[in-house]
Amino acid sequence: MAGVILSDAEQVFVVHGVQDNYRCDGRSRLDYRPIELETDIVSNASGSCRLRLANTDILVGVKAEIDVPTLDKRDQGKIEFFVDCSANATPEFEGRGGEQLGALISNCLSRAYETPQAFDLKQLCIFPEKHCWKLYVDILILECGGNLFDAVSLAVKAALFSTKIPRVQGAVMDGGTVDLKLSDDMFDCIRLNVGNAPLLVTLSRIGIMGSVVDPSAEEENSSPISLVMGVSGNPKNYGSDENTETVCKITSIITPGSGSIHTSFLPSLLKDGFNVGLSLDRALGEVLLKETQLREKSNDRFGFLK
Repeated sequence: MAGVILSDAEQVFVVHGVQDNYRCDGRSRLDYRPIELETDIVSNASGSCRLRLANTDILVGVKAEIDVPTLDKRDQGKIEFFVDCSANATPEFEGRGGEQLGALISNCLSRAYETPQAFDLKQLCIFPEKHCWKLYVDILILECGGNLFDAVSLAVKAALFSTKIPRVQGAVMDGGTVDLKLSDDMFDCIRLNVGNAPLLVTLSRIGIMGSVVDPSAEEENSSPISLVMGVSGNPKNYGSDENTETVCKITSIITPGSGSIHTSFLPSLLKDGFNVGLSLDRALGEVLLKETQLREKSNDRFGFLK
């Protein structure tokens, strides 16, 4: 995806390293590269996040608008994903080169979020059959250094965690039409419950029976096929007080690439991806809660776009 060209000798070096559980940058098969994350950085958005995973740089903005529920989901809101691949990210994205990849990522996110166990759209409903909130999640890929699916899903969940929606104070019925009255106080808002929102975990097959998570650009070039799975999160990692036991699930699976995965290799692949997804969700929740606490203690803002 990142436009890296490797020689045959370099590809053999990558494959042999994965077989020995020792990758080119010193990581083991199930290790991630360093991740930098900050939320609430775009002032004119309802929620936002900037995430950097090694050389992969992602910016996400969320906007909320009032819409009408669909006929088949009268008590639910809407969420829509759009991915824009900047031409500066990699030469492959010049012109319309990034449209196919952007559509693939947005479709994967839509499939992962469409189940109620992953993200409850009922929390976006204002009045059944009349009004609901529609979330527009705009994703901009600023730089591509491998593993776009995981980086985008982390940034999307962090941006939704920081999203603030104006509170509806009242409504007036006029001939069957509902006129909403929103709060004038910019701090009078509600937060979304994103604890169950899924994260995408990419496992790239390298060699015959080898696989890695968080593939670099060189490893993606050496992999004929990848398995991208959505793993639902645990609300307790994000400060939820729910007493019910949460069962995390696999919400979606896609296999981008031209190769194949042997059926005997698939169970261990899914198990590794599921465990990695749980650990990743736990780490993300800790960072977001810590950032929220630090922001409440100080009004100073530092970081990207500030």
